[in-house]
Amino acid sequence: MEIRRTSRPYLWVFLMLLGLWLGSVLAKGASNQTTSQTWQHQQQQQQQQQRYQSQLLNESQSVPEELEILETTSAIVSSPHETHLTRTSVIFGLTKVANESSVSQKCHAQLRQVQRGILGKQPWAMKVLDASGTKPSGFVYGQNYWLGSREACRGVQRPVGITLSKNFDRVMHYGIITQKAPFDMDYRVLYLRHSSPWQVEIKLMSEQIIHIGLCLPSACSSEEVKSLAQDYVAGGTFAENEIFDIRPEVVYMKDLQLKEQFFERASFRLLVACVLATGVLMLCAQQLTATKKLESSTEEPEPGLAPAESELWRGLNSLLQLERLQKFIPCWDVPANWAKIFAVRENSPNEIPLMNGLRSVCAIWIMVFHVVWFMYFTVHNKTVLISYAEQAFFQYVSSAPLLVDVFFTISGFLQTFNFLRNSQQLETVRRNSLSENVKLFGKLLFHRYLRLGPLYLVVMATVDLVYAYIGDVSVYHINERFDEMCSKHWWRNLLFIQNLFDHRDMCANWSWSLACEMQFFILANALLFLYVKYPKVVKALVASSFVATIAWSYSIGLSIKFQLSFDAAFATGTEIYTSPFVRVLPYILGAATAWLFLENRVQLEISESKERFCWHLALLVFFACIYSTVKRDLGPLMAITLFVMGRLFFSLSVCWMIARSCSGRGVWWSRLLEAKGFQHCVVTCGFAVIVYLASILFSLAFELPFSNLSSLLNRRQSRPKSA
Repeated sequence: MEIRRTSRPYLWVFLMLLGLWLGSVLAKGASNQTTSQTWQHQQQQQQQQQRYQSQLLNESQSVPEELEILETTSAIVSSPHETHLTRTSVIFGLTKVANESSVSQKCHAQLRQVQRGILGKQPWAMKVLDASGTKPSGFVYGQNYWLGSREACRGVQRPVGITLSKNFDRVMHYGIITQKAPFDMDYRVLYLRHSSPWQVEIKLMSEQIIHIGLCLPSACSSEEVKSLAQDYVAGGTFAENEIFDIRPEVVYMKDLQLKEQFFERASFRLLVACVLATGVLMLCAQQLTATKKLESSTEEPEPGLAPAESELWRGLNSLLQLERLQKFIPCWDVPANWAKIFAVRENSPNEIPLMNGLRSVCAIWIMVFHVVWFMYFTVHNKTVLISYAEQAFFQYVSSAPLLVDVFFTISGFLQTFNFLRNSQQLETVRRNSLSENVKLFGKLLFHRYLRLGPLYLVVMATVDLVYAYIGDVSVYHINERFDEMCSKHWWRNLLFIQNLFDHRDMCANWSWSLACEMQFFILANALLFLYVKYPKVVKALVASSFVATIAWSYSIGLSIKFQLSFDAAFATGTEIYTSPFVRVLPYILGAATAWLFLENRVQLEISESKERFCWHLALLVFFACIYSTVKRDLGPLMAITLFVMGRLFFSLSVCWMIARSCSGRGVWWSRLLEAKGFQHCVVTCGFAVIVYLASILFSLAFELPFSNLSSLLNRRQSRPKSA
């Protein structure tokens, strides 16, 4: 059988093209179907979004008529979640207890509209519910911050500016981005005091304050909301009260807005006056300097500051013609004071360079402690934070308050050292009568006050203003209201006696050590004046004071059953921590070390190996005293013994470092502390940089000018009077 080949190849080409055409038609149909579905889905989303926007527009247009709408309770949507919301959400609970007799009509209408919006799941109302705080986890360990979201509450009023592509399928309601509340809303914080047995009570300060952030209609005043909150927590519908036995009590409410009274405070006026006066004095100093440069030049001097002919410069120039002012104005010379601040001196034989490093390191160390201490009032796990402080690794932070004794030891040493080596002053005191020595003593006290007082006054005014500000605008409850304390007790600080009162009533309570320094300065000067004429009497008085302060510490510690726990240490702050009768111990040791070094010239001749051993032993004692409180559950006798003896040996180790450094001896780590960089405490970071820069500004404006003035007055008074 013969097989014949076809001679029609075009038939195969035709069939192939036909197949390709049919495939493309089918694919296009499927694509059109998919595109149609996607388009329909996008159309549905757009229609849904338009409905939300139309609903929002209708609601916003109906705001003036909302009182009429809300007269019928049937307008409120029924929801199976209503009971749950009432018991768990404070913002929803407030809308439930609101009535026309407790709040204004407008507030009542808007709260009811919030309630309807939440039950109807309107996007703007859901954002209100989400922005308001509810109980988070961690209550047992101190989580009292139910703050919600301040930014989310702002998003209720001002939609978040975000562009989302419509090319992607989303399950979200677009209204949560675009829809706004039909009336003004703002974020406020309600504060409740609780007495729940289901939270660890540390007893450091008033930590049992629950902070509840609420996104509320602006038409409702804080007093109205506070009244509603009282009704809500008293009604027994607050679920957390039943579960954790919170027993809440409404304390107050904040609108987080700066009050007008802030600018009427005396501290604000005082600070403005100080800044303006200091600025004028600095300008006068610059004008005087420029005038003197022109007068000393070979060219013909012109009146005023260079070519500037403004009335300001003319007034300054005429004012500076007074000869008396020309003597004092240079104290405010900014370039000269700047150079003085940043001057790096060569270490001379009469200086003790180790003190620069010792003070710098301890200052930064204490600052780190205070950062952690004030962080306690903002963390939500206070119990865990305190538990860290009791661990061995963190003792260098929790025991940092002991480092204050370093400064007392140095002050005692320097006060005695500088007095006894001033042979001219010693001869003057020896020659003077009682009345003349009283005048000299008053002069020394005046100059010390002049160096400290103005800067201290400015710092107090700043503290008062800062705490008044954060008291108004901070979401946190401020337990230590220094703006209130400084307004009442500012005179105690100006007299440097604030540490003689309860530590809870202090203005800027961290300044207790400055009060101790001033009191010790007065006591030390009185004893040094007396020592010049009656050395044996003063030696007996100092020895008696040394024994008395140890006996006093023991008696106070045993009487109040002192313990090393943080709550006990805080509760005994007035009797132990800030008491000058307890804190004088390192000052006495520092003064005695200076006396032994200068008066008796005790020369300790030991070998180099023993010298190194004693230096390392002093450092070991230094850190052993800091870590000695790692075990805190001790009885009162052991606790007060560890406290007193620890401070005694700690101060003795510092005395060794100072005395041997003064003799020119040391080891590698003491040489490190003698580095010139420590003269300005520049090896810092973070908070230390901020504190360092602020200290430069305050020193330049309010400390060095008065220090210059004190030195100028001293020079004038020390000149012999012409016959």
